[in-house]
Amino acid sequence: MLLRRYGWAATPQRFKFPAVNGKRLETLLYPPAGTNTTIVMLHEGLGSVAMWKDFPERVAEATGCGVLAYSRYGHGKSERLAEKRPVDFMHHEAKVVLPELLSQFEIQRPILLGHSDGASIALIYAGTWPERVRGLVLEAPHVSVEDVNIRSITAIRELYESSDLPQKLARYHDHADETFRGWNDIWLDPQFRNWNIEEYLAAISCPTLVIQGENDEYGTLAQVEAIQRRVPATQSLNLPRCGHSPHRDQSSLTLDVISKFVATL
Repeated sequence: MLLRRYGWAATPQRFKFPAVNGKRLETLLYPPAGTNTTIVMLHEGLGSVAMWKDFPERVAEATGCGVLAYSRYGHGKSERLAEKRPVDFMHHEAKVVLPELLSQFEIQRPILLGHSDGASIALIYAGTWPERVRGLVLEAPHVSVEDVNIRSITAIRELYESSDLPQKLARYHDHADETFRGWNDIWLDPQFRNWNIEEYLAAISCPTLVIQGENDEYGTLAQVEAIQRRVPATQSLNLPRCGHSPHRDQSSLTLDVISKFVATL
């Protein structure tokens, strides 16, 4: 177990699927210690509450902040995805779902901790309402589509159809096939090739931490550089021997950097 830096043990509160934007969503909350802020965790394209494993608890313990993690519509134990995702699905999450979720939990000025697609959602939210965000922690963010995205997402589709990957995903998602197809199909849709959220970056004014693995199979340092050019208060960490998931590949180091960053806020 981690050292109880703040003299308290994080105790989770599971909420039974609040309805957000008309969909039942799986949520997990670690309440804040005292008056500390809340970190809202936004998972990757194939992520869920369960796929974070123990990282939400470790973040809560290391920072003393509250932590809210949730599975987006179509993920984890949230409501089953019933339709094809549109090109602007991350915009909808940032501008419609996330504000309603924060309102239901009475969370004001959170720190948004996003991974991959979740980091992109965090950027859209912060670029739309700069005054509503205390800070951003971005793991492997996307602001545009790169060739490496398409190659890797094409490769994982082939893997999904020829291996036990469906069974592995079913450990984390009640409707694994819909979850995979919903993510994979839209990223490989020709209309998605022009997806770009760089227009949101200039409005972001909060402190921002970007963590990128040097061996990320889904994105390059060009994503980090695009954020640094437009968001003045950005610091970055490029991790060697690290792929697309710093919180898994370099867990202790990632947690340490996040906790030190949060302490400055």
